[in-house]
Amino acid sequence: MALDEITISRAIIDRYHQKLTDNLETDVAIVGGGPSGLVAGYFLAKAGKKVVMFERKLSIGGGMWGGGMMFNEIVVQKDALHVLDEFGIRYKQYQENYYTADAIEAITTLTAKSIQAGMTIFNCVSVEDVMMRPDETGAGLVINGLVINWSPVEMAGLHIDPLTVRSKFVVDATGHATEVVKVVVRKVPGKLMTPGGGIEGEKSMWADQAERLTLENTREVFPGLYVAGMAANAVAGGPRMGPIFGGMLLSGKKAAAELAERLG
Repeated sequence: MALDEITISRAIIDRYHQKLTDNLETDVAIVGGGPSGLVAGYFLAKAGKKVVMFERKLSIGGGMWGGGMMFNEIVVQKDALHVLDEFGIRYKQYQENYYTADAIEAITTLTAKSIQAGMTIFNCVSVEDVMMRPDETGAGLVINGLVINWSPVEMAGLHIDPLTVRSKFVVDATGHATEVVKVVVRKVPGKLMTPGGGIEGEKSMWADQAERLTLENTREVFPGLYVAGMAANAVAGGPRMGPIFGGMLLSGKKAAAELAERLG
């Protein structure tokens, strides 16, 4: 049977249109397709929640793709191995409490399994703003959605209005950049739930402390807005950790567990 180019185009347009309209309202919107965001999305989808992810780049994976300095191996400590086991990602022991995994296998598996669990991912989409509304008491504001546009529109500096997505919760998993939190600090009245009320700023490398603090700092930082992964440390003022990823995986799982409980 001959193939028709117009039918091919219609198939892509129709299916993408359906996917987009189906996700204009969601339980959780995750911004950033790195390991913490993917793990969070996977566990939320497994819990039966409607979850969508927006990644500004063409590829998903964040900093995990390159391992350390483009040596595409990652390190994971023992406490986080159960997350690798959940996804079926292979690893080898290097020394006591140090395990290595192939970075490419890790990120492609996280991506595939999160989609198969039910999360929808939109790549090449940037978040340029958030939606805000009064909270239940009327005393403050809550984040209840995202303002999105094509990444090439942002890169080209074109004046093209965006679209909006409503969500019950937003997760900033954009890593060092803390892109969503920066928008909230700049544009939404109120303060963050941090000691100074703003972004405390990422500190220099200290892997041991950073891995612990990544998990501790994974939490709600403004009504309706959670942080996960390196974004959690950057907002709270923790150090960076480099190419060890146990904290990232555990952070995503913690965020998912707290959000699933709140969503009921």
